[in-house]
Amino acid sequence: MKQQDKSILLIYTGGTIGMVNDPVTGLLKPLDFDHILNQIPELYQFDCRIDTLTFDPVVDSSEIQPDFWLRLGHMIEEHYHAYDGFVILHGTDTMAYTASALSFLLQDLQKPVILTGSQLPIGTLRTDGKENLISAIEIAASVDENGQPMVPEVSVYFEYKLFRGNRTTKFSAETFNAFVSPNYPLLAETGVHIHYNRNAIRKASPEKKLKLISRLDTRVMFLKVFPGLSPRIIEEITRIPSLKAMIIETYGAGNAPTSPDFLSPLKYFVDSGGIILNISQCRAGSVDMDQYETGHRLKETGVIGGKDLTSEAALTKLMLVLGLDISTEEKKLLLQKSICGEMRE
Repeated sequence: MKQQDKSILLIYTGGTIGMVNDPVTGLLKPLDFDHILNQIPELYQFDCRIDTLTFDPVVDSSEIQPDFWLRLGHMIEEHYHAYDGFVILHGTDTMAYTASALSFLLQDLQKPVILTGSQLPIGTLRTDGKENLISAIEIAASVDENGQPMVPEVSVYFEYKLFRGNRTTKFSAETFNAFVSPNYPLLAETGVHIHYNRNAIRKASPEKKLKLISRLDTRVMFLKVFPGLSPRIIEEITRIPSLKAMIIETYGAGNAPTSPDFLSPLKYFVDSGGIILNISQCRAGSVDMDQYETGHRLKETGVIGGKDLTSEAALTKLMLVLGLDISTEEKKLLLQKSICGEMRE
C-alpha cells in the first residue's frame, strides 16, 4: 500500500470479527489476521496508509484482564507519533470495559482510538464486520476544516453509530445494535454521509502531550443491592483484608436499605480506609444521594456518588484512581469529578 498523507494503525486483539468455523469441532476459533484483510479488499481503496499489528496470541474478549489494557495502552503510546489514528478490533463482551480503561489510561489523547468488532465473523455472508471496520477506519482518518482529527478520543463504533467509549455498555448479544450509550449522545452517525455531533466530541488542549497511566489497582469488587441480600454476606465482604474499594449498585437514584445491618458494615469499611462508589442499577439516569432519605443515609456512612457512570467506567476509573499515589481523600474527590467525559459534570 503506497504512502499517503494519513496513516492508521489497525490493531487486531481477537474477537468474533476474526473468527472462522473449525471444520472438526464446529466451534468458532481465531484465524490469522491476514484472513481479515483478504476478506475486505475495500481497505486497499482508502486514501491513507493502513498498517496492522496482531496480538500474539489473540485474546478472546471474555479472557481479557487489566494487564491487557496496560499492554494495549503501551502499544498505542509506542506508535502514537507514527500514526494519525488507531482502530482496535476487539471482542464485544468486554469492549466497553477496554474502551473505558483506555480513556483513563491515555491522558490528554489528541488522536482517534476507535474500538470496533462484529456480532458475526467477517467471513460470513451477513457479517456486520465489514461495515463496522470500514467506517471506523474512515472516521479515524477524518479531519476537520483545520486539519485536526474529527474525533480525538477513545470511542466505540458499532452498527452505524459512534459512541464515547467510557459512556458505552453492551446491550444485546442477539442484534447488530449491540451497544448503547444511555446518558450521553452519539459522537457520530453514519449513513450516506457521516454526521458528526461536534458539540459532544471532547477535544484535548493542543499544547498537552499524551501521558500514559501505567498502573491499575485491581483490589475492587461489585456489590449489587437486591431484595434479600444477606447482611452477613455484606459483613464478610467488607472485612476482606485485601479489598480496597467497592462499587455498590443501588436502586434508582442511589437508594438502598437503611437498616443498621446493611449500613453498619459499609460504615466499618469506609472508616477502615476503604472507598465505596455508588452507581445506579438503572442504565439511564444518575445517582443523587440527596434526593431521597435512603440515599442520604448511604452518604452519611461515607459512600460517595458516581453520578451517571456506567458499571464499566466505574470499575476502570476506580482501578486507575486506586493506583495513583495520592491520599484516600484525594482519590474520593477525583472519583466524583469527570476525568475524560465519563460522567456528568
